[in-house]
Amino acid sequence: MAVIDDKTRIELEAAAFRGLIKHLQKRSDAQNIDIMNLAGFCRNCLSKWYMAEAEARGIGMSYDEAREVIYGMPYEEWKGQFQEKASDEQMQKFEETKPLHANISGHN
Repeated sequence: MAVIDDKTRIELEAAAFRGLIKHLQKRSDAQNIDIMNLAGFCRNCLSKWYMAEAEARGIGMSYDEAREVIYGMPYEEWKGQFQEKASDEQMQKFEETKPLHANISGHN
């Protein structure tokens, strides 16, 4: 593996994060509950991580502001355009997978 200095590593991580966010914004058909059930995190978790890191650096940021960064628009607007009602099966899977959800999710 190549030796990478901290500055370059941080730049690579930031670019990978931006790529993930761009992809999730493009894939508005991928429902948060499905992502959460499969991976244990979703767009809202990313928003919470983003907000927590801003706060750790003394940057005041609301959850809504963080979600707008991740969703690419106000959350309520995204929700109205793209979020579908979760099925009973999705909700059952959500409950079953709670122990595997990211700690920041607040579900476990």
